Amino acid sequence: MTNKTVFTTGEAAKICKVSQQTIIRCFDNGSLKGFRVPGSKFRRIPREQLFLFMKENGIPTDALESGKKKLLIVDDDQDLVELISEGFARDGRFEIRTANNGFDAGMGVKEFRPDLVILDVMLPDINGKEVCQRVRSDPALDMVKILCISGMVEHSKVDALKVAGANDFMQKPFSIDDLINRSCDLLEIERGVIG
Repeated sequence: MTNKTVFTTGEAAKICKVSQQTIIRCFDNGSLKGFRVPGSKFRRIPREQLFLFMKENGIPTDALESGKKKLLIVDDDQDLVELISEGFARDGRFEIRTANNGFDAGMGVKEFRPDLVILDVMLPDINGKEVCQRVRSDPALDMVKILCISGMVEHSKVDALKVAGANDFMQKPFSIDDLINRSCDLLEIERGVIG
């Protein structure tokens, strides 16, 4: 997305991590400059206007600058965190941060504003379901996707995680390639071609 010079309202919403309705409202009230596609009602936002809008409203512009998806990996198993980090680093389209407990995960989500959280359900200090609920209780984090991972098998627990706000669940052990593919699907980007 970084090479684009003009964005749709949906793309602008993803970059700014706000709803599409918010972008449309700002476009229509003139606080976000752009143009309509001739002969249609479609709105388009030039890159430099989106950048100015983000600066004026205190929205971090790094998503527009780097084009990388922000990924927060949360697991108390340091070896697994490194394995997952290396896999996503090889993909090259992700800015990666990690946390080893629920407290750091909560701080990381608020400060880093990731596009995706890969969340171990069984953390030492807090369970993944509670982390999901906390993320979902903050409207500013609406766009954050949560992919839970765990060795547990009970379907009722998986359902409870989804009710709490998880977007997807993967059973441990899994292949890193599968994890990356599922993550790409959640983020609606092309599946990675691992070199």
